[in-house]
Amino acid sequence: MEIERKYLVRQLPKDYAEYPSQKIAQGYLNTRPVVRIRRSNDDYYLTYKGFGLIAREEYNLPLTKEAFEHMLPKIDGLLIEKTRYLIPLNDRLTAELDVFEGVLAPLLLVEVEFESVEDADSFTPPDWFGKDVSASGEYQNSVLSRRRP
Repeated sequence: MEIERKYLVRQLPKDYAEYPSQKIAQGYLNTRPVVRIRRSNDDYYLTYKGFGLIAREEYNLPLTKEAFEHMLPKIDGLLIEKTRYLIPLNDRLTAELDVFEGVLAPLLLVEVEFESVEDADSFTPPDWFGKDVSASGEYQNSVLSRRRP
């Protein structure tokens, strides 16, 4: 089960580029339900996500580079490319700051994953977070992949 909140970014933290990061490319084979392929640095996955906004089922299956590249021409919509910075918020929570590239630039989103819906509901975001868009499907990556240049 994935439980997360998603926010627009009001202001980038000054030191965000100093944190660990991942270069991500992902495309969608299907958007209802979500079936996604993703390259994260040198790791490859096929992901299934159930329905929902803040809480939903998620299953990740490892892929080989060859399997990822074979499925890449089959994606429907944009290939989303972004750099994800992993910024610790406390000893339990990490902000996943996504800096989008290409057609989706200059979009900035930040997600935080939680152990429970109660934890997600009681979360107070730091000042650099902007509007909470968790309940809006507009900023789900599967929806963003449907944007046209």
